[in-house]
Parts: sequence; C-alpha cells; structure tokens
Amino acid sequence: NSFAHHAKSFRLAANFLPKEHIDDIAVIYHFCRMVDDAVDEARSPEEAHSNIVDIEHKLHTQNPSELSLFKHVVEKCNIPMHAIKALMKGCEADLHSVVVQDVEELAHYCYLVAGSVGEMMSPLLKVTDPLATQYAIDLGLGMQITNICRDVLEDSLRGRVYLPASWLQDVGLNSEDILKGNASPERLAEVINRMLVAAEVCYRRAYIGCRYIPFRHRLGILIARRVYRAIGLKLRSSHASNPFHGRTVLGGLEKMVQVCLGFMDALNPVTLGWWKPNIPRSPLYTNVQDLYGPVDSRKKIQ
Repeated sequence: NSFAHHAKSFRLAANFLPKEHIDDIAVIYHFCRMVDDAVDEARSPEEAHSNIVDIEHKLHTQNPSELSLFKHVVEKCNIPMHAIKALMKGCEADLHSVVVQDVEELAHYCYLVAGSVGEMMSPLLKVTDPLATQYAIDLGLGMQITNICRDVLEDSLRGRVYLPASWLQDVGLNSEDILKGNASPERLAEVINRMLVAAEVCYRRAYIGCRYIPFRHRLGILIARRVYRAIGLKLRSSHASNPFHGRTVLGGLEKMVQVCLGFMDALNPVTLGWWKPNIPRSPLYTNVQDLYGPVDSRKKIQ
C-alpha cells in the first residue's frame, strides 16, 4: 500500500506502535502523502495551488469526500488544525525554485513540512502534556534536516537549495554552485556536517522528550528516530558528508541494528523519566512559537 511504499523507514517503526492506533496513523500519513502529491504531481504551479485550495475547502465543508475519514480522525484525536495548514503551506512553498537564506528560514521550512507532522502525530500517541509539543517538533526538524542533507543532488535538479545560503557563504559557496553541480565536495561537506550537527541536537532533544509519550506508544517513535538519524551518520561516515556521492540508504541489517538500539532506548532512564539530563539548546529556534506562521506573512522561502 502507499503507506508502506512511500515511507519504508516509518512503516518499520509503525510495526512497534500499538495496533489499535495503526489505522489512525495510516490515515494521517495518507493525508500527508495526498498533500505532497497534490503539489508534486501537478502539471503546473497553478494546478498545484488549485489542488491545495481544493483540499482546504474539503477540510472545512460538511459534504462527504475522500477526506471524511481524515476529518473523523482529526476530530476524534483533537489534532491541531494549525499543524494541518502548516503542512499544506510547506508543500506549496516547494512549487517554485527554492533558496533558503538563513537558519531561521531553514527552521521555519522544516517545521512546515515535518515538525507540523510531529504535532499532528502527538495526539494519536496519547501525548497530553503541552511541554511535549516542542520535542515532537524537534524530531520532525531533525528528520527533515537529514532528508535535506541526503537529497541535495535531487533537490538541486528541481531548482531547490535548502542548505542555508549564509552557511554556504561561510565556506565560499553559493546556491548557484549547488544548482550547477560544481560545488567543491570538500567545502560542501563542511556545510553538510554543520547541518548534521544541528540535526543531532534535534534528535537529542527529541530523545529526552520521549518521556512524555506513554510507554506503550514510545518504542515506535524511538525506532523511527534511530533509523532516520542513522542515515545522517552513514552519510558522514561512509560518504565523507558528500551528498553528490549518491542517495544514502540503510540496508536491512543496518535497519535491524537501529531497531535493537531503539529497544535499548526505550529502557533507558532518560526516556523512562527517571533521570533528567540537561536539555541542549536548539540551534534552530529560541521559542517554538518562532516556527509558526504562514510563509507569506513571514516572507520565508524565496
């Protein structure tokens, strides 16, 4: 099914979530894929925008539609509407060529397309403490930064550069170097390493925040964190942080190792809430509210 096809790593982690919630999680994921496809499979930016408008209209109408089941889950689980709209804004931001100027824009974009999904997922995992929201978002930010680092080449072929221009400038590169494919691998690796360091802090914050997830729901999230994090670690260790080397993927054995590590994480005093370590400061935002707000009003993603 589409759930398995589009998210093999997440599907692996979902196997370890309580079975009674898998259907609801699949419904949420199907909606995320539908929004993504509404943009990526459109024949023009105008059609993509029309598709997003159509989805938003169906969200707010009482008429039966392919979103009826999704709306039922949203109402049943009290999923925040602002997170749903943020995801749609984020996908629509990819309609045109993209150049991210600085870390603030990077953080905002990653929130829109991934952190928002963490917010949407939290109620399904029976998370009730408001303090947990920032850590759910952190996991999304970490995963999206990992994806960005892995997909630099693919994104550049679509006219998109998500590596902050200010960080590229620090090593003597610019967005045009990425788009033309003539960036120095050594200099580019410096930026990728900087990105992966930021992702590591996000993953660490998310790890500490897993204490807010009820124990029965925690394992799948810890495994998803491990699997996505391992992609970045492999990009650094096996490919010298060179994203032009090719798409970094984990083999079956590598994924199984991460599953085992996820089991160990679930029994760690940190995630059990028995020990509270110092929480590292986010390299991407000061207050989680900084991440909110529509792209247009914040003048993000140019």
